[in-house]
Amino acid sequence: MSLLSKIVTPLAALTLLFTVNASAQIQLTGKMEQGALIRAMVEPGTQVFLNGKALKVTPEGAFAFGFSREAELKQELKLVYPDGLTQIKPLSIKTKEYKIDRVNGISKKIMKPDPKAVERSRKDSKQVRAARSQFSEIESFTQDFIWPLTGRISGVYGSQRVYNGKPGNPHYGVDVAAKTGTVVVAPADGVISLSVADMFYSGGTIILDHGYGVSSSFLHLSKLYVKDGEVIKQGQAIAEVGATGRVTGPHLDWRVNWYQMRLDPVTIVPNMAEVLKK
Repeated sequence: MSLLSKIVTPLAALTLLFTVNASAQIQLTGKMEQGALIRAMVEPGTQVFLNGKALKVTPEGAFAFGFSREAELKQELKLVYPDGLTQIKPLSIKTKEYKIDRVNGISKKIMKPDPKAVERSRKDSKQVRAARSQFSEIESFTQDFIWPLTGRISGVYGSQRVYNGKPGNPHYGVDVAAKTGTVVVAPADGVISLSVADMFYSGGTIILDHGYGVSSSFLHLSKLYVKDGEVIKQGQAIAEVGATGRVTGPHLDWRVNWYQMRLDPVTIVPNMAEVLKK
């Protein structure tokens, strides 16, 4: 069921409804915390600004935005309604604790990156950034997302390793452990904006555009079923789990993006434990 057709209050999310008058209101659906994707509804024709930056709004009044891993805890929405009324709504964001592992005693040789690997990863990153930069008028981001794969969660968003006192890049996805060849499905409708069989770090990689800046990334895939530009439906098989790229075992690394901002997928899907019970 679409976000456009109901006001949802899932257990895993916080829905806030602010009313100024009968014709001016905003519905925010999502966890008001660092790393969360927020989806919202306003009166059609309303202009929306987040911290002074204009956001794209669908003709029906839907839009999305995110809070980064270390987002400022005080933010602000500005709404300019069709009748000229302006509403300023402060947003209070909860801080989030992340798993930090410290690893010492690693040799300098291992810590020093291979120049060829660095160059290849830069080319891969350029393709990924281009795919995530796209804006499309697809409205699939309003759907209730499903897990692309169910199973044991082996890695969480925001976790980080510190090597010899030097912080590594945080993990920006949720890892679901599964055997190589396990089918991965689309968590929501969309269009494939990137499909590459072998990237240096992420191996088989797919990016699925859900519209208005929201996209999903799927990493370490062993087999890709889809091509760039292909229209995808929720639940459609798009790939198979693998151990490609720089990993130690087979799993799916699923990521959710709002343009270049990387967000926590668990903020938009039901709790995995509850899903597995069913």
